[in-house]
Amino acid sequence: MQAYATTLLRLALGVMTLAHGLLKIFVFTIPGTVAFFDSLGLPAIFAYLTILAEVGGGLALILGIYTRWVSLALVPLLIGATVPHLANGWLFSNPGGGWEFPLFWTLALLVQAGLGGGKAVLHPRFA
Repeated sequence: MQAYATTLLRLALGVMTLAHGLLKIFVFTIPGTVAFFDSLGLPAIFAYLTILAEVGGGLALILGIYTRWVSLALVPLLIGATVPHLANGWLFSNPGGGWEFPLFWTLALLVQAGLGGGKAVLHPRFA
């Protein structure tokens, strides 16, 4: 059962990561995402790299491609998503969003990195 639980976690993380990347493209728009990163004092390139990491990383997780490495590579991104929310308190339902969800997501990625890809990977060689 552990391999199936690992797979379920990988797929959930992949779908969530991909959804957040696509949200930045189709809902917030790329210029809107760049403006938000600018409001945080971050360079515009970080917005583009974040979108690329979320879309590419989400797809890689869904397909089970280098799951451990992709999960670890996404951890700094999620730490970066957690930091702006620290002043808003714990709950993500707080105004401006708290830090509970991005921190949990960070920890789930670390767990995924430890577990590997599980079942249903594109090719076992890439798991």
